[in-house]
Amino acid sequence: MNTELFIARRILSGNRDNFSRPIVRIAILSIALGLAVMLVSVAIVTGFQTQIRDKVIGFGSHIQITAFNSNVSYESNPIPKKQPFYPGLERIKGIRHIQVYATKAGIIKTDEQIQGVVLKGIGSDYDWSFFKNKMVEGKPIVISDTGKTDEVLVSRNLANMLKLKLHDNLRMYFINQNQTRARKFVIAGIYQTGLEEFDKMYVICDIAHIQKLNNWSTEEVAGFEVLIKDFSDLKAMCETVKDNIGYDLKAESIRDMYPQIFDWLALQDTNVAIILTLMVLVSGIAMISTLLILILERTNMIGILKALGMKNGSIRKIFLYNSAYIIGKGLLWGNLAGITLCWLQLHFGIIKLPQESYYVSVVPINLYYLPILLINVGTLLVCMILLIVPSHIISRIQPVKAIQWD
Repeated sequence: MNTELFIARRILSGNRDNFSRPIVRIAILSIALGLAVMLVSVAIVTGFQTQIRDKVIGFGSHIQITAFNSNVSYESNPIPKKQPFYPGLERIKGIRHIQVYATKAGIIKTDEQIQGVVLKGIGSDYDWSFFKNKMVEGKPIVISDTGKTDEVLVSRNLANMLKLKLHDNLRMYFINQNQTRARKFVIAGIYQTGLEEFDKMYVICDIAHIQKLNNWSTEEVAGFEVLIKDFSDLKAMCETVKDNIGYDLKAESIRDMYPQIFDWLALQDTNVAIILTLMVLVSGIAMISTLLILILERTNMIGILKALGMKNGSIRKIFLYNSAYIIGKGLLWGNLAGITLCWLQLHFGIIKLPQESYYVSVVPINLYYLPILLINVGTLLVCMILLIVPSHIISRIQPVKAIQWD
């Protein structure tokens, strides 16, 4: 029989009108609120990071394969579409899809406005999973290997800026070898991702238009886009791609192409670390205060137990068991509150955001079990470790004086 646990249970089920009762409730509330704040903070920050990251990847893929002599402009040198790795690269474990692309800088001109954009050409192998839930009007364009379509996709930002509507004609101008060339397109769909910088930049079209504008053959492209299954494997998969494409081509990850965006997202982790540290410290301090009050209230009992021969370590265990119960109850209510708030936001999008400022229209949530488990375990361990030192005060209580304590 665990004597310390038995006594701890008796204390918890004893007189409910004692002085420590409201203090214990405050401690439980502090832990619950702290845990709820930690859960919500981690869910929001990781959700924000995931959504922004996925939007950037939607425009540029995880890994791009291009010619070594390609510069940083949108006027790339062509490479043959027929490659040993295309489309066989998809058979490598961890790679989800590979597709061709080409880009060309151009200018959209209307009767009242003019705007510089990037025309991105895609082929029949394009993965539309990113744009499917980003379409606000119209539909994705249909690309065929046997014919060329004049349909394009533009963003809502671009359409509003240039006062364009669905099915309107779109005239673009390009500079090629010191000559101006014009093309007329038809707006088949309007998308919105929330990333204003990218939305204002990209117009999606059939890759055949760029091939013709650049005087390329139908078997020449600017490069290949590789989509992988797990973003956490990006670095390893990029090295795998490099090993499979040969020496005359280069592979760049999305992190290398947009380091400023991913560095900015990484800074959000600092905010989370600060919040977690503060909340754990608040919970720990609340528990230290509660433990000291419990010891003070039970000084008479401690003296009797010492007089009966119980060792200091055993008496400390009694109060640590009590503390673990209080922390556990706080964690239970904190999980209930935090997970409920996250679930409601995830499924109903209750809290809205101005998309032009935050790049998302609602507060994003990532509700994964592993961060929840780690936060709970971490909070419990830190609080219990913080309680070990103040529990040493029990060893300084003298039985004779403690028994006389009133």
